[in-house]
Amino acid sequence: MEEHLRYQPHRPGRPVRSGIPEHGRVPKYYAVKARISVLVEELGEGGSLPTERDLAERYEVSRETVRQALRELLLEGRLRRSGRGTVVAGPKLEQPLSLASYTEGVRRQGRRPGRTLIGLEQFPCPTELSGGIGAEVGEPVWHLERVLLADDERVGLASTYIRVARAPRLDSDFKPDSSFYGYLGDSLGIAFGGADEKLETVLATPREALLIGTPPALPMLLIHRFSRDQGGAPLERVRSLYRGDRFSFTTRLRPE
Repeated sequence: MEEHLRYQPHRPGRPVRSGIPEHGRVPKYYAVKARISVLVEELGEGGSLPTERDLAERYEVSRETVRQALRELLLEGRLRRSGRGTVVAGPKLEQPLSLASYTEGVRRQGRRPGRTLIGLEQFPCPTELSGGIGAEVGEPVWHLERVLLADDERVGLASTYIRVARAPRLDSDFKPDSSFYGYLGDSLGIAFGGADEKLETVLATPREALLIGTPPALPMLLIHRFSRDQGGAPLERVRSLYRGDRFSFTTRLRPE
């Protein structure tokens, strides 16, 4: 098994020496993971993996060793569960870190965006939210919560907060499965002037994991966005949670 993990020419974008420590010793599960990775590339997207038992027999290791290798490949988004089996996952969705909406980002990759409404409610604005959306404390604000879809696959969860005064007919005029940014621009004439974002890695709460349909241990990418309108006034706050195994984010850097 170690023969398979010896030094190979560096491939851009991959870990140097396939992640092998300098002393050359690798955990048994990692050696199995490397061999399954080769199988994953051979099978291609949608290909079905052999069972844990078959893989354990093929590589002459315990099923627990195979299970640990598969677990990492699942967390990395290279595999996905399908019914009672495991198949090779497609490429991750690349979402730009920009003012483009989720809809635009998904459509660019030939996928069909969608959303499922979880709730739309009004509540008095608390102190910690007021500055970010330009609201007075106690002023009515909307909270819009939706599950994000790509080709009907649940891939994220988004919560949007905005003053009721900025979108007074949100509950009657807005279609929950459509683009919120499209609604603001096309129906209300609100243009975006900029935003501040913070990206971090988190674990979903049990409720969030249930809504997205993932195990609670799956790493998530969390984005906090504070948007401003074209005049520079605070407009909205968005908390977006994306599956770490299905998303990556891109941006273009320029000299200051």
